Amino acid sequence: MKSTSCEQVARQLLDQCIAGNPPLELPRSLLEEPCSKALFGILVEGLGDRFEPALCDVYARLFSQAIEASSPGAGLNPAELVARYQRVRRTRPVTWEPKRLLVLSRVTLGADVAVTSVLLAAARQAFPNAAIVFAGPSKNFEMFAADARLSHAAVEYRRGSLRERLAVWDELKRLAADPDCLVIDPDSRLTQLGLLPICPEGRYHLFESRAYGGAGSLNLPALAAQWALETLGVPNAAPYVAPVGQASSLSATPYIAVSLGVGENPAKRIPDPFEEQLLALLSARAPLWIDKGAGGEEAARVERAVARSGARATFWDGSFAGFAQIIAGSALYVGYDSAGQHVAAACGVPLVSIFAGFPAPRMFHRWRPAGPRATVIRVDRPLPVEILAKVAHAIDQSGEDSFPWSGT
Repeated sequence: MKSTSCEQVARQLLDQCIAGNPPLELPRSLLEEPCSKALFGILVEGLGDRFEPALCDVYARLFSQAIEASSPGAGLNPAELVARYQRVRRTRPVTWEPKRLLVLSRVTLGADVAVTSVLLAAARQAFPNAAIVFAGPSKNFEMFAADARLSHAAVEYRRGSLRERLAVWDELKRLAADPDCLVIDPDSRLTQLGLLPICPEGRYHLFESRAYGGAGSLNLPALAAQWALETLGVPNAAPYVAPVGQASSLSATPYIAVSLGVGENPAKRIPDPFEEQLLALLSARAPLWIDKGAGGEEAARVERAVARSGARATFWDGSFAGFAQIIAGSALYVGYDSAGQHVAAACGVPLVSIFAGFPAPRMFHRWRPAGPRATVIRVDRPLPVEILAKVAHAIDQSGEDSFPWSGT
């Protein structure tokens, strides 16, 4: 099946679901290997990004059919998967003392800072004598590797076919097999948002971040903290990072950390010439440290913007954990909606987030960073001149205590 046809089927199905008319069955064409990208990138993400409780039910019903079709002989009945999901999604307190906690990664870096780290922080307080294991990709664990309470179970999530994405199931069941192990699932892609059963229900707690909080406007860190209070009895849990090592050659003078990465979502970008104008604006105030991101076209785009802007800039071309250290040492962080904004918020660094490309207002509210030093510029109209003026105003209004170069 051609990718264009896959996209058409996935978009049509997503539109049906949003309109309140989901089909009873998932189109079998979306289970074919060429359609995996459309299945996840359009349908699954499209349902989740609305943060609508009713769409969580639709997701569970449709995707449980995909799991059964891709795992013949595994005994994964869709109706049973949905029934289990309805039970484990309920928030309930942990009433026993585990010897080991398995905390699953959200797979994406920003979500692990904004959500998973809140639950890790709560778990450390709730169970001071328990071993805590972070299960997820190595690049994600690097964000917390300096935390002596944590150990790492390397679980790599392959973004390939549906069957490849479900391949982590056996490893997760092995990691959660100990009867003294409590599993905390922050709505992880590893379990396909809580649908894959990896241990008995009494030892499994799902923070269903897409529905928790209902129609409210709290962001995900605040909701994760609220869930941690209800589930683990820990108040005021907050995001944190603890990367290992040192980012080299950091300046002793104030600098601005910048990320123009958009995670393969061009809707998050502001049209040219915004990026080069933004870098020129920021460079007039202080030297820049700029992340090259995932490399390839993203890195080339950043290099072009720097060249056109004439900015005083140093590039970071290493791990995201290394860039997190750069952010932590900066006087200001500026970027699109990305992992960097959540690191800055967790570290208490002043930040300006340029937030565009959200499909629904609730996604903006959920993913925005919050705090007294966070300025979030909501982009409903991607007009470069208008948004650049808002960035300049945010910096100028912050005062000399926040930015030593203010007024220069």
